[in-house]
Amino acid sequence: MLITHPAVLAALLATFASALPAGPKTFKSRAPAPDTGRIEEHNVTPAPEYAPGQTDPAAVLNGNSFNWTDIAVPQPVRGNFGTPSLIKENDALNKQNPDAYAPPETDSGTVYQGERRFYSQAVLPIAAEMAGVTMTLKPNAYRELHWHTAGEWGYMFSGSARISTVDTDSAVFIDDILKGDLWYFPSGIPHAIQAHEDGCEFLLVFDDGNFSEDNTFLLTDWIAHTPKEVVAKNFQLAVSDLSALPEKQLWIFNGTENTNTLEADAATITSPAGTNKMANSFHWSQMNATEYPGGSVKIADSTSNFPISTTIAAALVTINPGAMREMHWHPTSDEWSFFLSGQGRVTVSSGPSAARTFDFTAGDVGYITKSDGHYIENTGTEPLVLLEVLKAPTFSDIALGQWLSHTPKQIVQDHLMLSGAVIDKIFNGEKTKAVIVG
Repeated sequence: MLITHPAVLAALLATFASALPAGPKTFKSRAPAPDTGRIEEHNVTPAPEYAPGQTDPAAVLNGNSFNWTDIAVPQPVRGNFGTPSLIKENDALNKQNPDAYAPPETDSGTVYQGERRFYSQAVLPIAAEMAGVTMTLKPNAYRELHWHTAGEWGYMFSGSARISTVDTDSAVFIDDILKGDLWYFPSGIPHAIQAHEDGCEFLLVFDDGNFSEDNTFLLTDWIAHTPKEVVAKNFQLAVSDLSALPEKQLWIFNGTENTNTLEADAATITSPAGTNKMANSFHWSQMNATEYPGGSVKIADSTSNFPISTTIAAALVTINPGAMREMHWHPTSDEWSFFLSGQGRVTVSSGPSAARTFDFTAGDVGYITKSDGHYIENTGTEPLVLLEVLKAPTFSDIALGQWLSHTPKQIVQDHLMLSGAVIDKIFNGEKTKAVIVG
């Protein structure tokens, strides 16, 4: 069952956790699953299907439930609010939970002109170090000007957008983000995101497990809660000049189509401080992956190719059918994982006699605490693609094979009690990490 309301999820997860036998502190949560170019974009259809009455504006006020039994691909739309999903999702789960996927207006956290889902510690209790949210913007819509107490790392699932920001020295940055690209805004740095004419859907990861997008500092919210006389004095205007100011936050809202080129927009925000010395974006989509016998990996972190992303490092991992991400652990960070496509299983070992195996599919979120041993195996018939996200400046791990092959042979044989011939096979393998075993 898919439930996305934070309070309800928190209560259910707390109850479920208390009933589980002792084991690794790992939970998983459902989330929308983006297409990665490897599987069919089955949600991007010329004419999305809707249940009877779903697009009627009265559905917003009435809060009626929808029957999606005969709908192949449900959409997160209620009346004239929400927008069709641009990415692959777990349609079977969404069918079971129409009021969570297309919530009535009376639910807390309704989003206008867009859609979002939170994955903070409130709904994933084990996730102490990182939180996530998926967000959709309609064509030309804005995620309004804002800033956060946490660092924001973004990954574009689908579509494209223009981002802009300014730092404490008035250095500016503006760029276009395409499918598969990244951005990063340090804590406290203000920014804006506007979708291009194709709309966009993206994942945000924050370096604080307790963070919530509901606690964002918004331009319109701040202005609406400041006396107009003060705002007028701040900008040296007359109070009458401010009569059109919004009376409440806009959060996500439809915008004017931006027909300017990137260069033209950049020319309008020149600053004596110039541009940010470290780019807030990284065109990860243009980076070639490192190939392994069982799949491929590409990494983005502050020490290799994305200098400004000092608190978040990530790997985009593709595991071929029957292959596995080798047994390993992360000594410097918890791991927050988002499964983009395919299906697989993960066994997590968190100490003596404590292990638990979980099955994951496209749209799931996983969390593994620091130093817990684990693997990721593709159990399906198509590539398993996922993001492994760490709260660290550098993406790093220690592999079981790497450790054993760099330990004196007799010590390993005495521990594992295997024949000399088998131990020789372990030691005759590559001294480097296998990463993905085919």
